[in-house]
Formats: sequence, C-alpha cells, structure tokens
Amino acid sequence: MQSTSTSGTPGSAKPQRNSHTTSGRTEINILSDGTYKIDGGVVFGQVPKGQWQDWMPADRRNRIKLGLNCLLVRIGSQNFLVDTGTGGKHSVERRDDYGLVTSQLLSGLKANGLSAQDIDGVILSSLHFEHTGGSTRVNRRGEVVPTFPQATYYVQREALEEATSPTERHVEEFIKDDFLPLLEKDRLHLVDGEHTIAPGFFVRRASGPAEGHQIAVITHGGERVAFLGDLVPTPYHLQLACISASDRHPEETLQTKRAVLSEAVREGWLLVFSHGIHEHAGYLENRSGRLYLRPVTLD
Repeated sequence: MQSTSTSGTPGSAKPQRNSHTTSGRTEINILSDGTYKIDGGVVFGQVPKGQWQDWMPADRRNRIKLGLNCLLVRIGSQNFLVDTGTGGKHSVERRDDYGLVTSQLLSGLKANGLSAQDIDGVILSSLHFEHTGGSTRVNRRGEVVPTFPQATYYVQREALEEATSPTERHVEEFIKDDFLPLLEKDRLHLVDGEHTIAPGFFVRRASGPAEGHQIAVITHGGERVAFLGDLVPTPYHLQLACISASDRHPEETLQTKRAVLSEAVREGWLLVFSHGIHEHAGYLENRSGRLYLRPVTLD
C-alpha cells in the first residue's frame, strides 16, 4: 500500500458533511463520550515525536488528546452501540492521569431520541477501559451494574480471556468493573471470529492491538461502514507503519491493517476512527497510486 495523505497534510480532500447514513431502515451516527489524554509516544509507536507532534501537539506531560468515539447503529426497530467510551466510574487519580471529563455518551443517545433502556446490543471492539468503561455504571446503592440493562454485549472470547488474566505489560489497560458485572449478570455474548449481529451487521476478529480485538462492519444498500477500533484509531494510523507501542502483536496489526485497508479501498468502505479528534470518518481513495482520505461527518 502506498503512503496515505490525511486531512491536514498535502493532498487531503476537503471534509464533506454527511449528517447520517441512511439506507432503508438503517441509520448510523457517531456519538462521543468525550476525550482522553495519553502519551503521544505510546499512540504513535515508532513514528518519531518530531513527526507526530506536528499532527497532534502534546501537553507538558507529553500527552495528546484523543476522541472517545462510539457508533450508534439503528436497524429497523433495533438499536446498537459500538463501544461505550470510558464512562464515569473513575477515581480522581485516573481522571487526572488521562485528562478525563464528564461522560457524554448518554447525552448523545438522548439527543438522538434514545435512552439506555432502548439499546438492544453493545459491540465492544476490545475490553480496554477506553472502549468499555461506559458499559457499566454505579447505581444508587453503590453497585456496579450494566448501563444498558436490555442489551446483549458482544465480545470476542479471546478478549475476555486476556482481560481477566492480563500480563504485567497490559494490566493497566483493563478495569474489571467495566466487564465482570456484565459476565455476572449474564449479559456477555462471547463470539469466536466473524459473527452476525443483525442482518447486514457483523463483527470480524482483527487481532494485533489486543487479543480478540474486533472491528464492526455494517453492510446495507451496497455500502459498507466499518468501525476500526484500535486497528486504525486515528486517520494518521492509516499509514501502515504507524502502530501503537501498546499493541499486543504489532506485526499482526500491520498485516491485518494492510488487508483491511486494501479491502476498504477496493469496496469503497466508509471508515470510522475510534479515537479521531478532528476527523471521525472518511473514505479512502486511490489516486494515481496514492491513497487519500476524504473526510465526512456522521452526527
């Protein structure tokens, strides 16, 4: 794959607005749970700071700000979420470490005419806290319970196995209160590889970033929309060599990303970036052997 020009770099296309994607009874909207901050060197891996700080400037603690993007998928009378952000259960210390602000996911649902009780299914790209934290909440009795009480939560079996027994290198990425209450309440549906969630909506294993990492793909009306999770968390990670230092298997990430992006270009997928801060979604276009991102807005 040739080098990719993204928004803000030479050759990028002007963002186009697409308020939502509708095909028949399917609607797709990006919701935000806010932002968080994380060390820029971790996010961009082997890419030197002299390069990535031009894309996303760091604060005095070397942290960059990333989006906590989730996807609302409405198919007929069913409502699904892909990822749930960080939620609101964090200690003062963790809020400071990651620059966390008030969770915005439920407000985003309300703006779309929905409540937590209206969600039928939640797809978790991984069990990392920044993708799963909003899956549970603390009730008035101080108990940690599912945020979406009617929902089935879909996760790869491998992801649960790693999250319950992480190595020292990855233990800080998981918070057991984010997912163990789902297991205790029998709300987790474990899948192995590709799995159909609803007609035209499936998940696919895309390991590398984490064990059992998965992407979500919605197919309808001849178009595919793909939520890429940590496989391609920001538009800058469209560059094949740009892989997070925290990825479980970087070489597997590279191979999976190459295959997925080739498929996306060939079939004209709309890509959604889980941690994009300015551009949240866009189409990859091949122009004379070079790839360009054409950003769109889904809200």
